[in-house]
Formats: sequence, structure tokens, C-alpha cells
Amino acid sequence: MNFKQLDAFLAFMAAGSTIAAAAQLGSSQSAVSRLLSQLEADLGINLFMRRKGRLLPTNEAEALLSDVQNMVSGNQAFYRHVNQLRLGGARRTLIRMQLPTTVSHLVMPQVAAAFMRDYPEVVIEIFSGSYDHGEVAVLAREADLTLVRLPTQTRGLTATPLLVTEAVCVMPAGHPLAALEVITPMDLKGKDMVLLGRQRPLRHDIDMAFRKAGVIPQVRAEVHSVEMACRLAAQGLGVSIVNGLLASLCRDMAIERRPFRPRIDYRFGIATLETQKSSPLLPELIRRFVAAVIELAEPGSYEVISSKQLDAHVQGLQ
Repeated sequence: MNFKQLDAFLAFMAAGSTIAAAAQLGSSQSAVSRLLSQLEADLGINLFMRRKGRLLPTNEAEALLSDVQNMVSGNQAFYRHVNQLRLGGARRTLIRMQLPTTVSHLVMPQVAAAFMRDYPEVVIEIFSGSYDHGEVAVLAREADLTLVRLPTQTRGLTATPLLVTEAVCVMPAGHPLAALEVITPMDLKGKDMVLLGRQRPLRHDIDMAFRKAGVIPQVRAEVHSVEMACRLAAQGLGVSIVNGLLASLCRDMAIERRPFRPRIDYRFGIATLETQKSSPLLPELIRRFVAAVIELAEPGSYEVISSKQLDAHVQGLQ
């Protein structure tokens, strides 16, 4: 038995399928299936049932879930302590955040700089990736917090609603579509498009909207961050449909934004581990991070869902 097998087990139990687990781990379905089979063989008990081509957890797997979480947690705690020693001794405090690429690039530099000036004993480690990867990273104790799209796909997290925004159509400044108040799939028929990768939840919603309208999007490029989608749109490579709040962070780009219809809502939240024993400085970092997102985003590009819930979440970490 090894920790790769346990990571695969946790990802499968959280995601519900080997395909989703593979996507979260950045691996292949065959690799995840092999690790799960090896874990079963090493333990000598049946962890999964195979029905109609699907893998389902047994009662034994459910019973072992908390033990596996504790083992992975202990392993992560060990490496976290090693990192603290490597980064300057046990008096250093390491805080790890997993964030969408656009947020990590456009929000975190100023947050990290100010926070580390005020708390010089802190070392901040920032990971960039998808929302799914963020959930798995927190569950595996590889990150202390993550920004998620709600509802979350992973059990074992405490997720607090934060902001709601909507999908917008992004185009180069002066584009003919900018004359419209809202953009629909019919307006985009025959237009070059820059879309987020197929595995993203927003892409699924976009594809459904086009399918219902009977329009086939003319995809010129696929990207994996809102920032990159906006940069390519600014270069005239195509029109994109992205998260409105994140698009509003791209103020240095020559782009225009219009609401996309049918409306696609996008709800943000802050997620931490349910049983997490966190650094006492984590709540303050969360407060500053949220304040920076709100400060940098353009007014009108979002609505605050519940500041009281966020305050309660932060208080619970103290």
C-alpha cells in the first residue's frame, strides 16, 4: 500500500467515478483504476463493486474512508513540518492556497505582499489550477483553503457562499457585437470563439445553451483560464464567454463585456476542510483575500451572497 493508492481512493470517493477522479488528480482513468485495484489487492478486502461498467464503493470502503483521510492528513502534516523547517525553521508559518489561475495572477500578488509585510514569519504557497483540483487539494491537506464554484463536488469540505456573478461575452474593443445590449448563441453563429476547456463546468453550461439554440460554436481556440481567454479575445482571435467577475479583473486589456443570454449564474465560495486545524493567521488571510477580490472587481460584476456566513466561517477557523 502506498500514498498514491490512498490519494486515488480519496479522489474516487469524493468524485464518484474513476473518470472524475482522474480529472481531479491530473491522471488517466486507467491509472486511477490500476491504483484502486492495487489497493484492494494489498488490503485483501473488496472495496468496490462493479455494476454495469461502473465502480461503486462497498460498505468496507465507506468504513475505511475516515481512516484513509487521517493517514493522508498525517502524511501531509509531516511534509508540511518538513517544509516549515526547510523554509527557515519551526517558527515559520506556512499557509497554502489553491486558486483559479486568473485569481492567483491578478489578485494574490498584492494580497501576499501586504500580508507578508505585516506577518514576516509567514510563508505563503500559492497553487494555480481548476476548481476541482482545489477541492481535492484541500481534502488531501495539500492546501489550507481554495476558491470553489458552488455547489462543491467533494464531500468533507466546509464551503461558505461568497459572491454570485454571471457569464459574460468578451470581445475586442470596437467589435460589432458591442452594439448589442446582450449576446445570445444566435448572435455568435459563424463567429470565431475562444472557449474554456471542455472539462470546465462553465463550458458544459455554454455548450448546453448553444445546443438548445441549434447553433454549433465555431471554436478557434480552447484555453484554461479566464485571463487567457480575455487576452486572446483582446488580440482579436475570437469572442469568449467567461465568468463575469473574473473578466472584470482584466482591466488592462482592450476588451468589452456584454451579458450572455440565457443567463448562466456562477456562485463562488471559500472552502476549507471540515476538520481542519488551521494556522491562526488563516482567517486574517481569508478576510484580506476576499476584500481584495471585491476591491479589484468592477462594481456591478458581482453580488455578495452572505457576508454573515463568511464571517461565521472565518470565526470557526479561529
